[in-house]
Formats: sequence, C-alpha cells, structure tokens
Amino acid sequence: MSGTPQPSGPIFTMYTTSWCGDCIRVKQWLQAHDYQADRDYLEINIEHHPDSIAKVEEINHGQRSVPTLVFSDGSTITEPSNQQLAEKLERLAATG
Repeated sequence: MSGTPQPSGPIFTMYTTSWCGDCIRVKQWLQAHDYQADRDYLEINIEHHPDSIAKVEEINHGQRSVPTLVFSDGSTITEPSNQQLAEKLERLAATG
C-alpha cells in the first residue's frame, strides 16, 4: 500500500500458529505492503516455541489467541483487522 511508512528495523513480534486463519491473513497483508519477517518483524510460531505460549496467555488474560502482536512501544494487539494493523503501523512510524 503506497503511503504506508516502512520500518527501519523489527518493530514488532508476532506470535502465530501455522493453522490460524487470522495469522495467515495478517502475514499476507504484511507481505502485500512490503513488510518482511526478520527484517521488519519477528514471527514466533508458538507450536515450534512452546515456551512462548505463556507470553501469549499473559497478554490475552489466559487465552492462546493468535496472532498476538507486541510492538516496540510496549503496546499489543490481538487478532487485528487489516485496518487496525495499518493504523497502528502508521502511528508507530509517525512517532519514529
């Protein structure tokens, strides 16, 4: 999407699973907007890193809801819509 500011380094960690429809959608949206895993964000699949499940549950009050995104400013969003994600990334880029 033109006009979407691009990060200068990883600005969030995204907790996912391989079977989660919302995770797939968010990753497709990120890819379509030139965000790349490992460069712009870190993806942690909780199926492959079970020690990260506790972090997801802590953020989501005991639920294993994914995708859960933890941003560099300390904020989190879970199961964001494409619009919510775009708005959050724009706000982060604006605050630099």
